[in-house]
Formats: sequence, C-alpha cells, structure tokens
Amino acid sequence: MERLGGLDAAFLYFETPSMHMHVCGLLILDPSTMPGGYSFSRIHQLLEERHPFMPAMSRKLVAPPFNFGRPYWVKDPDFDLDYHLRRIGVPSPGGDRELAAVAGDIASRPLDRSRPLWEMWVVEGLAGGKVAIFAKMHHSTIDGISGANLMVYLFDLEPVPSSSPEIPKDTGSERVPGELELFGRGAVETLTRPLEMARLVPSTVMRLGETILRAGRRRGKGLAAPFTAPRTSFNASITPHRTIAFTEIPLEDVKKVKEAFGVKVNDVVSAVVSGALRRYLEAGDELPDKSLIAAVPVSVHDQTAGHEGTTKVSLMFSSLMTDQEDPVERLRAIGQSNAEAKELYKMVGADTLMKWAEHAAPNTFTLAARLYSGLRLSERHPVVHNLILSNVPGPPVPLYVAGARLTGLYPLGPIMDGAGLNVTVLSNEDRIGVGFIACKELVPGIWDLAEAVPEALHELVTAADKQSAPQEARPRRKPATRARTGGGTSSGGAGEA
Repeated sequence: MERLGGLDAAFLYFETPSMHMHVCGLLILDPSTMPGGYSFSRIHQLLEERHPFMPAMSRKLVAPPFNFGRPYWVKDPDFDLDYHLRRIGVPSPGGDRELAAVAGDIASRPLDRSRPLWEMWVVEGLAGGKVAIFAKMHHSTIDGISGANLMVYLFDLEPVPSSSPEIPKDTGSERVPGELELFGRGAVETLTRPLEMARLVPSTVMRLGETILRAGRRRGKGLAAPFTAPRTSFNASITPHRTIAFTEIPLEDVKKVKEAFGVKVNDVVSAVVSGALRRYLEAGDELPDKSLIAAVPVSVHDQTAGHEGTTKVSLMFSSLMTDQEDPVERLRAIGQSNAEAKELYKMVGADTLMKWAEHAAPNTFTLAARLYSGLRLSERHPVVHNLILSNVPGPPVPLYVAGARLTGLYPLGPIMDGAGLNVTVLSNEDRIGVGFIACKELVPGIWDLAEAVPEALHELVTAADKQSAPQEARPRRKPATRARTGGGTSSGGAGEA
C-alpha cells in the first residue's frame, strides 16, 4: 500500500465534472512491420505481458472515511485488462481529423475512480492501413518523467525483441487496511498539518518576498507574472467537451534555428507556438496588445527525492512575446524572458509547491474547486495565464509497439478553468510532435491553430538561412564567433531546457 503524494492527491481534489485531470497520448502505428500482419490480439497480449512491470496500471484508490486524509494506492484484486483496453473504429475516410474527433470524444469523459485510473483505446480503420492507440491516464498516477518510464515497458527497439524481461513474481493479494485504520492515519495527518504548515510559512514568505522584489525590478521588460495575462476567447470557464488537433515539425529545422540565433531548443519551440497563436488570434481579430503568458510545468524529480508520490512537477510562467511582430525579435525576447523566468523559479524553490500540496485539506479543496467552476469565477478576476505549454524530451530512436512501427507520437495534457488550451510537445527520432487539446466551445478552430505551426517554423527557418548565408560567403581566415543570448548547444530532443 502506498499513500499518494500531496500533488498526486491535489489533482484528485481539483477535478470537477468539467475539469478532467487526466493526461492523454496519441500513438500512430504502421502495422506493416508486425510479424504476421496486424492483430488486435497481439496488442492485448503485449499489455497482458507488460502490465505487471507497471504497478500504476493495476492499482486503485482507497480513501479514508469522509476523505479524512490523503488516499492510498492498493492493488486491485478484481483487475480486468479487458475493461481498460478497448477497441474502436474511426469513421471514413480515416484521416487525421476523424482520428482527432474520436480522441476528443474519449478525452471528454472522466475516468472511473473505482478502478485503476487508465484506459487505452486501439483505433482501427485509419487511412493507409495505419492503427492508432489513444491512451488516457490520471495525472495523479503519471507526469512527464514517470510517463517516460512507462514507455520503457510499452515500447521495443525492434519489431521482434531478442529477449523479453522476466515477469515479476506475483506477491499475492495486498492487505487493504480497514476503515478504522485509514481514519486513524488520516487523523494523525490532520493533527500534524498545522505544525508543518507553520514551519513552511517563514521560508515561503522569505522566498516569495525576494522573488516579488526581483520581479518588480524587471516589470515592463517582458518578465511574465501570474494574473497579468490578457484575456482571449479561450480564457473562460470550460465545459467537459474536448477538441484535439496535432501536427509535427522536423527536429532538424528547430536545431537549425537554435544554432543560427544562439538560443535553446525550448526557446525555439516556444517561439513556434507563439507564432502559431499570433496567426490564430489575428485571423479571429482578437490578438491582444499584451503578450500571452504560458504556464510551463517543470519536472523536479531530481530535486524532490525525499517526497512521496509519483507526480513531481513545479510551475513557472513564460511570456510568449506574441506582441512582437518580427519572428526573430520574438525568438530573442522569448530566450531572454525564459532565462529570467528560470532564475525566479529557482528563487521560489523547486519543492515549494509540493510541500504546500501535502497539506491540502481534501474536502475543503474539492468543495472550493467545484464552487470555483460552478460560479464561473475564472471570468471574474484577472487572467492567471493564457494556456499551458509543456515540452517533454522524447526517445531519439525508432520504437515499436507489438511489432508495429511508431510513426507519430502526440502528448495531450489537461486544461483548466480560465485557461482552456493546452499545448504539449514531445520529440521522437527526427521529428517533434505537437499536441493541442482545448475546450471545444472555446477553441472551435483548433485545426487552424495546429496548421499554423509549420508556417511559424518556416518563418524562423527562412530567417536562420539568411542569418547563416553572409557568414558562409566570407573567406574562412579564422573560426567565426557568434554572440549567444541563451544556453549552449544541444544534441538532445525538444525537451532541452
């Protein structure tokens, strides 16, 4: 039995009928590499063989009586793989938009909390004979790093692995504590909460004070701060309905821009998303004079080893510089702003959010989340941030699922009341997948936004070519030096900080 970490539990408390706290992933597969041809039963067999290596797939929640304390994970004695692994067909002609419509419908429904918190849908009937897998897992069980760890067991490096890992021995049924024991544990947690919070207050106040002073000195120079974002059409209360779109861009082009302008891969990705948002908002005649602000999740696994839980993330705010018309100036401004944001983030502390989350009162926070959503309070105060933008490093090698070659990998995160758009980026091999998920009513033209991404990258690549051309034409008497506004070189994927 394992108790949920504070942040894991917070994702449960904040979930409402319209704000679902699951994360999704869309995998597109070429089954022509499957030995013997495509078979749903082969994917079923893979999950049957591999799920013992992934405890999160067979454990469910057990909560103390009256939610008196954080829930626990226990092994589900009635685990049924056939409930979680499902099969569905896509309407003709089976293109990207038809696939996205099916995925959006699946993403619009919450997970059943009486069972392990995941589903996996095999989508058949795609154009060109391809097959897709749409996976959905609650954020209380997974984040970017733990998701990457799950991929190790789901994917292979070749169609037919040379060896299979030894299946862990079944330790038998797990003892589930009775209600009285759970209540006692919750009581201890509740009674010690005030003392632990009192210890947190002085250090948090000191850190926040220093951060506010520094942010004040940078005010008006592009530094992002919460509650200062302009309001757009997707900054309103959300419904349960989700809409999805996806696209991909060449990693080589992103690295070309990075090298030409001396910034980081993350800066280029942010600039591409910024350019796409500018085009989308300009088309709707609603581009704000102020820059959009993105909330950027940051993994803190390496800095919070002593904390309970699976989800270990913090948050920083990044200005997307959408008020800058020139794409190169926008890129450079984003690089500078991101560098400042990281400095402020370090001052607050990587584990501050997690420490406070550990003391969240379940019933109070659940009620507050439902009132906030029901009363549409996100529309009555300044906009905290415009969207969530997440960039996750992915595997740089070819991958296979049950022998089928992975040809597309698109991550999709949760959306929040007041910020009904999430853009998540993940690299694989020589391409970067960009996944868009939004409230259907707030972003009806989500495919227009996705299709603007390659155009925004093309602008930067064209500028990079012009930047490099004069240097290549000069006589090569000595190595040229180039001023850098960001970090060093990259040999990795799109997740470089």
